[in-house]
Amino acid sequence: MAHHSQLFDFYEFFAGGGMARMGLGEGWKCLFANDFDSKKGAAYAANFGKEDLHIGDVAQVQPDQLPGRAMLAWGSFPCQDLSLAGYGKGLAGSRSGVFWAFWKLLNSLKTERRMPPIIALENVSGLITSHGGKDLTTLIEYLAKAGYRVGALEIDAAYFVPQSRPRLFIIAMQKAIPLPKGITAKTPSPAWHRKKLQDVVEALPVKVRKSWVWWKLPMPEAPVQHLEEIIEESPESVEWHSAAETKRLLAMMTAANIAKVNEAKKAGTRQVGTIYKRTRMGVQRAEVRFDGLSGCLRTPSGGSSRQIVMVINGKEVRSRLISSRETARLMGIPDSYKLPKKYNEAYHLTGDGVVVPVVAHLAKYILEPIALSASRAEASAQNRAAQKYSLFAA
Repeated sequence: MAHHSQLFDFYEFFAGGGMARMGLGEGWKCLFANDFDSKKGAAYAANFGKEDLHIGDVAQVQPDQLPGRAMLAWGSFPCQDLSLAGYGKGLAGSRSGVFWAFWKLLNSLKTERRMPPIIALENVSGLITSHGGKDLTTLIEYLAKAGYRVGALEIDAAYFVPQSRPRLFIIAMQKAIPLPKGITAKTPSPAWHRKKLQDVVEALPVKVRKSWVWWKLPMPEAPVQHLEEIIEESPESVEWHSAAETKRLLAMMTAANIAKVNEAKKAGTRQVGTIYKRTRMGVQRAEVRFDGLSGCLRTPSGGSSRQIVMVINGKEVRSRLISSRETARLMGIPDSYKLPKKYNEAYHLTGDGVVVPVVAHLAKYILEPIALSASRAEASAQNRAAQKYSLFAA
């Protein structure tokens, strides 16, 4: 992936199955990975080894456990509870409240001059509007105060994989680093900066607004696989439903959804759709889509939120749960990746992750140019210091 021979070091927080690591690719070396969940940790270790992996609460991680000096800290912090704005008032939610533990840890590296030049954060798009924009504003303020330029992009994974999954990516770089040419724009791009995000930025305090940048990101050029291409004919992790179960599913559909099914039957070729069960006005409904995309993989603890696959071939209609390998493919994870044997564990691992090619795209067009600029600036500073020293020594 990387076009330079240089390896950049990074820390991966809330690492899950290591999808940020996969996306960053060969040009980056992981020095430290952390996750609270031992099951996800087991999958991480099965794929990447456990040398740099630490399973445990980020709040308990000490600065001396973080080796070396990383160029990047990546953090896909949990989205279950987005009360960042309450931090000052001690109201931080227990789940996303862990963001502050992560932030405290990074800040503790400041005294040792080891604070990463680049910080990348990923979360649900809901962070943009959470508490009327206060949460995102708080986050931007803290990054700006710590000496970073900050920008954010809302990227839908559907540009890269057959899954609709919008996520917010916040990328911050230390102000001391020379800004590489061509990675920022004067104005927001409608593709990555929707009106809601622009509104939060418009409302930033003047001082903070000066630290904001609009990251520039080209559209991906590679064609996106169609959902049909990733669906397995004979999956190992799940069974096809009985005819009666499929019938029950069809009975839960509204007229509009049944019309989609009938349309797919008329096509005469294999049509693949995905279904979510949703409760609408107290009634459980099955909602189907045949647009070549799957719905967003979600992982609440209840089983009803699992996605169902429907395959139609002429008059034949079959259904089943989406397989664990299929969920991995929807996240851009290669088939060589070892998934947990247990279905629920695999579903949680993939559904909580970050889409691999999205990370790769950000790495290529934003993270790597910044990292190169940072290492060049550092090298020339060292040269200057060495020259000064040799003059002095002479």
